[in-house]
Amino acid sequence: MMKYLTALCVLAVTLALSESAMVCYFGSWAGYRSGDGKFEAANIDPNICTHVIYAFAGLNTDYTIKVLDPYNDLCVDYGKCGYDKFTDLKSQNADLFTLLGVGGWNEGSTSYSNMAADSFKRKTFIDSTIVLLKTHKFDGLDLDWMYPTQRGGSFVDKVNYITLLRELDEALHSNDMLLMVGVSAARDIIDAAYDIPAMVPYVDLVNVMTYDYYGSWDPYTQHQSGLYPYPGETGVNLILNQNFSINYWIDGGMPSTKLTMAVPTFARCWTLDNEAIHGYNAPASNPGTAGPYTATAGLLGYNEICNYINKESWTVTVAEGCNEPYAYSIPHYKIWCSYENHDSAAIKAQYVKDKNLAGVLVWSLEMEDFHGRCSDRPYDLIKTMVEVLEDDTSTTLAP
Repeated sequence: MMKYLTALCVLAVTLALSESAMVCYFGSWAGYRSGDGKFEAANIDPNICTHVIYAFAGLNTDYTIKVLDPYNDLCVDYGKCGYDKFTDLKSQNADLFTLLGVGGWNEGSTSYSNMAADSFKRKTFIDSTIVLLKTHKFDGLDLDWMYPTQRGGSFVDKVNYITLLRELDEALHSNDMLLMVGVSAARDIIDAAYDIPAMVPYVDLVNVMTYDYYGSWDPYTQHQSGLYPYPGETGVNLILNQNFSINYWIDGGMPSTKLTMAVPTFARCWTLDNEAIHGYNAPASNPGTAGPYTATAGLLGYNEICNYINKESWTVTVAEGCNEPYAYSIPHYKIWCSYENHDSAAIKAQYVKDKNLAGVLVWSLEMEDFHGRCSDRPYDLIKTMVEVLEDDTSTTLAP
């Protein structure tokens, strides 16, 4: 019983020391990138985040937890020892919490739905997870089942998800480990997937993925992580913003002090149909050109877009009534990108304080300007948010 109570106090003690959580994801695949884009666990600054999450583990066909990239994650067979290097960051900062993320967008829901529906399969998953976490000295689990009832899931996932959380809570907390969950920011998915009041007793932090409201899957430009709606929006577009999502979770029954709000360190980009039309809601039928590090059409890391802006003189604009910038370059393939910068990051952090949230979630470390090429210091976005969160003299910023 004492160990269980100790585990429940771990997060509270951490937040009392730092006042707010700064939860940072690490995309482990970035170790395969070249040049300035290469980023491995050993490159993480252990002093800028309170919690770091290694993305991702998965699920085997027998419902044990799966090491998705043994060469990258493990030391066996001349592997790169990603897990151990990641948790060894605690040797540089004893207050840092290192967690393993399981799931992610690419995993879908079918296997997690099947696992959560069966008591034996749940036990298999949980027991194997505890063994893996202990073996590599992780401090807990971040469950990123994206998303119950969706993408191959079942309508009964909403009930089974709670059962899984309850059993994970018991197993993790009895081993002095934390349980976090990554959840949707979309109203319709929230309604279908989560029994919010039932989640409350079992989770230490709920990380709301407040980004990707828009992207190149939409045939027009918009900001992917707007704090509020773009002025003049109507219909469903009025709910595609961070403020709506956070309030929806709170109104649904989740205490604000268990919620983190995500701020992306990446841009969503389009190719403009008409170079003369380059504001919000500009026609854009195709994704923007891929960047040199992320190599994904429609997406640029902040470390990519800030270099383009500085070196190629892109036009940067903050639309009237908005808090976040967008940038475009007609010579650079008519590209248009929505992203976060120093100023918008500060505004988002102040919003988190004003709403009495647990803190900020960042996706992700390897797409930050971790070399400091675009400012006078590395990790300027994250450090800016930490400074605002820790500044007792900061005041509410007007939307």
